[in-house]
Amino acid sequence: MQTSGLKPYVWMLCGCGWFAAMVVLIGLANQHVAWQTVAVFRAFIAAVFATVLAVGTGAKLTTGTPILWLRSVAGSLSMVTSFYALTHLPGSDVLVMTNSFPVWVALLSWPAFGERPTLGVLAAVLAAVAGVAVCNQFDVSNLQPAHLSAIVASAFTAVAMMGLNRVKGVSSLGVVVHFSWVSVAFCSATFLLPAVREGETPKPLLPPDLLTWVKLLSVGCTATVGQIFLTKAFRGGQATKVSVVGLSQVVMVMLWEGVVGGRSFNVWQLVGTVLVLGPTAYLMIRERRPRSATLPTTETAEVKGADPTPQSADDAKTSAA
Repeated sequence: MQTSGLKPYVWMLCGCGWFAAMVVLIGLANQHVAWQTVAVFRAFIAAVFATVLAVGTGAKLTTGTPILWLRSVAGSLSMVTSFYALTHLPGSDVLVMTNSFPVWVALLSWPAFGERPTLGVLAAVLAAVAGVAVCNQFDVSNLQPAHLSAIVASAFTAVAMMGLNRVKGVSSLGVVVHFSWVSVAFCSATFLLPAVREGETPKPLLPPDLLTWVKLLSVGCTATVGQIFLTKAFRGGQATKVSVVGLSQVVMVMLWEGVVGGRSFNVWQLVGTVLVLGPTAYLMIRERRPRSATLPTTETAEVKGADPTPQSADDAKTSAA
């Protein structure tokens, strides 16, 4: 049910604020503990919260259908690759790349749904690609594995969102719970990956002190609160407009990095950011056929664990969350 007025967009701004805080906390926690641990805490706290909420509201849970498994696996891979990027690059750089997932949706809709991209879509895709190149000042030597990880995360997010759009007969909470626990499994599996790159100092897998525990718990809690606001925003407002408002998270993190972190942004980075986010906003608001309707944003969404798309009458039970 949509809510008139500005409330949904205020909720989205609040959600972006909490998610921006989560991104900052991820960087702070990663100073003292391995990135895999940060990801596991984020996934586990969200899974517990979603399960408690689902049981408390009587939402029907499921072991999953093939499409739901596709959504959950793709979303989990997006979460893993996003967290690797977020713990190796400035948060705003990662958000610019991961929030470009509508570009992937536009491209993948051709082989998946037979929707040939229009000239406007192709122009948006080229502008977004150019934006990433401009952000890095056309210097390939500056690219790190984390940059590739962020781009891969964006692609996985697109697959997850396209799968979510085709999930039928499962409540929103059922989808969230399924995704959350699958993401816990995938994030836990990252402990089997090589933890140290050449020249990188190894970090402990377990929190070394109470402050680090607090930071890790805060990552999960801020993400959970942000998820509540995001869900309320998508249920109360027009999805396309809410999605565009969601891009404000990038600006919030950039302001934090500039004002508090002392990071300076050059003209190339600012122009590149506009070149990426502009086409992203265009692809979000353009009209699409019902089969591939405009999809909600993520942090990425898979970092958020978001699923704001209503699936059944069970969703009404969580509208007060």
